[in-house]
Amino acid sequence: MHTSLLISTYNWKEALKACLQSVFNQSILPDEILIADDGSQDGTKEMIREMELQTKIPIIHVWHQDKGFRVAAIRNRAIEMAKGDYIIQIDGDVILHKYFIADHLELAERGYFVCGSRVWLREETTDHILKGDIMQPSCFKEDLRFALNGLRSKMLRNYLAKRYGQNKISRLRGCNMAFWRDDLLKVNGYNEDLTMWGQEDTEMAYRLIHSGVKKKFLKMGGVQYHLYHTKASRERLMYHNMVLRKVIIQRTAWCANGINKGMNLAKSI
Repeated sequence: MHTSLLISTYNWKEALKACLQSVFNQSILPDEILIADDGSQDGTKEMIREMELQTKIPIIHVWHQDKGFRVAAIRNRAIEMAKGDYIIQIDGDVILHKYFIADHLELAERGYFVCGSRVWLREETTDHILKGDIMQPSCFKEDLRFALNGLRSKMLRNYLAKRYGQNKISRLRGCNMAFWRDDLLKVNGYNEDLTMWGQEDTEMAYRLIHSGVKKKFLKMGGVQYHLYHTKASRERLMYHNMVLRKVIIQRTAWCANGINKGMNLAKSI
């Protein structure tokens, strides 16, 4: 199995650099890294070139012009370019535990996609990480509401995978997910009609489920630490929620404005 690590980013090269350093320290390395860049103009391209000198992992910088929040579109372009048959998806503002990829691969199974959790970091901890003072934070020194998301247990991880959160499909985070590439192509990837923050990951997850793919939850593993930042704009969240409700009610599996623009299949079951 070949693994592609897909990292979304936008104009925060310092966070992306710290994220990439945590990728390079993984116990199991990905076969390639695809950086889905939503139009960065802050020197991200030059930083990526510098980081390429530190690893033998191929790094593909997938960039499009900045025309507002279009993470769905740039992720689709990265999925198109991915050579791996399994895609692990994160954001460029997270720090990965050493066994993050290993834990994900442990749960990889045909017919399933996987979603995990995160540990929110304090602003002070984030500053130390970006300065290079801390490489691996401690979940018990952060917001204790997220402390359990920083624990690892192989036995509990496997026990909870098909049991935890099964009645709450929307309980997922796009910064910590994994899919088989052909499953993503089967539903035409992300819906590019969702052009602001919110529900783009949940909307696609429902379509995967409607296509027959089941959900696993990566608990007690797949640990990642989310760097502190201000929240994104919610200005189109009402529209995104409307699109999501329609997908749920109609049990839609295919989105017309996805990876393949040449097909308009109203796939549902």
